[in-house]
Amino acid sequence: MSESEVGPTVERILRAETNLYYDFRPPAASPAPLLIALHGYGANKKQMMREAVVMAPEDFAIVSLQGFHQHMKEPREPGGPLRFGFGWLTNFHPEDSVAVHHQALLDIIEKLVSEGVVDPKRIFLLGFSQTCALNYRFAFTNSDVLSGVIGICGGMPGDWETGQRYSPTQASVLHLAGSRDEYYQPARVADYADQLRLRAQNVEFRSYDDAAHEIVSAMREDVREWLGRHGK
Repeated sequence: MSESEVGPTVERILRAETNLYYDFRPPAASPAPLLIALHGYGANKKQMMREAVVMAPEDFAIVSLQGFHQHMKEPREPGGPLRFGFGWLTNFHPEDSVAVHHQALLDIIEKLVSEGVVDPKRIFLLGFSQTCALNYRFAFTNSDVLSGVIGICGGMPGDWETGQRYSPTQASVLHLAGSRDEYYQPARVADYADQLRLRAQNVEFRSYDDAAHEIVSAMREDVREWLGRHGK
């Protein structure tokens, strides 16, 4: 049946609540610096928590938030159990997903600060792949919330140069790229540092010769050192 045969339709919106899930590693002493780590497309909060524990200094509290778009993945072996992955954004009303992402981060930060667990002046946000651009949107929209933002093997917001919502921030920025990344190739990311410096004063950009679209040991070490410097 074609659209003409269906007749006129109107899209409506029904507002609903859903649960978002995150893993939390409390600090040994409070208030502590906080690292919020967000996984890439198809991964989950447990995978990203394992990465964050390696990258965060020992005195940090850590949150690993899970994406809210769930999907099935192919089983590793024929006939094996279906696996589930999580993502953050689709091209169907992406502004809704951006709003959920932003509000989730604000709610987590508010909760942990109000509990006295984390220091509101030492909050850091890390994203891999799909969450990199989303996190940059958050950092430069909520320009007084973060102390630092880290992007790994990801991109810039599509409306970075034209968007009216973005503001300069005092937050420091660390962007890591792989020279063999099949999605974010060197030519694509070559001007990222300059783009980020349009709205951030302290920007570091590093490329890794042995890295594809992945987090490698050298990246983990550099993030840990960077957080140690900026999280004091």
